[in-house]
Amino acid sequence: MLTIWGRINSINVMKVLWTCAELGIAYERIDAGMQHGVVDTDHYGAMNPNRRVPTIRDGEFVLWESNAIVRYLAMRERRTDLLSHHARERADAERWMDWSTSTLAAPMTTQFWQLIRTPAERRDAVQIERATADNARLFGLLDRQLATRSHLSGDALTVADIAVAPFVHRWLALPIDHPPLPALQAYYRRMMARPAFRQHVALPLS
Repeated sequence: MLTIWGRINSINVMKVLWTCAELGIAYERIDAGMQHGVVDTDHYGAMNPNRRVPTIRDGEFVLWESNAIVRYLAMRERRTDLLSHHARERADAERWMDWSTSTLAAPMTTQFWQLIRTPAERRDAVQIERATADNARLFGLLDRQLATRSHLSGDALTVADIAVAPFVHRWLALPIDHPPLPALQAYYRRMMARPAFRQHVALPLS
């Protein structure tokens, strides 16, 4: 059976759990990271030298990095609807995975940690203001992308959505004034119609 190390309120773990639910993959999950510890143990460090979550073990195969795990599981299950075997279609989906890591993750992490995981008296107003502006611009970009399609990489769920939609949920749930982005809101409603998304991603912020 697949084993997943990671806490359920990690956005990167959410991606893997959502993928498993969409694919019908049974797994054992072990709490790890933050208050659960584990990541500082020698055993975990031998599997994942970064000591971050998630990490999976599939038989003798160990893999870390959430986007790599999502791609691996889709390929393992031969789900070409999630990860196409056609080069251009696959590249179109994977670029959004890369974009979520290279561009969206940093300001989202700052805004989320400052507003949710940092006590009010210790928050950095300058960091919050900068991240808030960056995220308004980036989610505006997503809104324009989604104005002409139902999903990020076409008309059906792909690994692109699994990488990006958890950030959409997290941003929309933040206690801030959100700019009007109708296409993004409609997209979020489509994600919320998926039981696996509601179960593993649409959780209270913590």
